[in-house]
Amino acid sequence: MRRLFGAGSAPVDWLVVGLGNPGERYARTPHNVGFTVADELARRWELPRAKQKYAGLFTDGRTGPGGPRVAVLWPQTYMNDAGNSAGPARGALHLELDRVLVLHDEIDLPFGEVRTRTGGGLAGHNGLKSLRRGLGSPDFVRVRIGVGRPDSTDPDIVSAHVLGRWKETPDEVRGLVERAAEAAERIVLGEAAP
Repeated sequence: MRRLFGAGSAPVDWLVVGLGNPGERYARTPHNVGFTVADELARRWELPRAKQKYAGLFTDGRTGPGGPRVAVLWPQTYMNDAGNSAGPARGALHLELDRVLVLHDEIDLPFGEVRTRTGGGLAGHNGLKSLRRGLGSPDFVRVRIGVGRPDSTDPDIVSAHVLGRWKETPDEVRGLVERAAEAAERIVLGEAAP
C-alpha cells in the first residue's frame, strides 16, 4: 500500500479534541464545555461542516490563509470512551502526541479560569483516563476549562453539577468559552506554549 505521507509528515499540524457527550440531554452542561469550545474554534477557523469519522464528528482545514492545518474532533462515544475516537484519529493523522490538543471541563479550577499544560494527572476525569488509554500516554496538550466544584465530594452531587445545566449566566458561560478558545488558538498558532 502506497503511503500518502512521507516519514514525519502528517496531513494536519494539530488534532483538536473537544470532550463532551453526544445528544441534546448533555448539550448545555458544564461537562460538555469541550464540545462548545471546539464548536467556537471551528467557527473562527471557518472549517467545513463536520462529518462522521473516527467514531466522532470530524472536520479539518486551515486556521486561516497560510495558517496551520488543523483537524477538530468531537468524539461521539460518550466521554468515558473518548479515547476510542481520538486514538484512531491520531493514528490516521500520523501525529505526535504533543500535537494533540484536548479541550475539557475541569472541576478543580474555579468557574471562569482557563489553564493550559502538557500531560499531568487525570484527577479522576474519566474522559482523560480514556484518552490516556486510547493515545497510549497522558502527555497530550490540554486546555483545562474551569467549571468549579460543588461544596461536596459526594460523587452523585459532583455528577449532578457537571451534567446539570449551567448555574452561571449565558454571558458568563460565553466569556468562558471565548477565553478557552483563545487559549487553544494561541497554542495552535504557536503564540503560546502549553
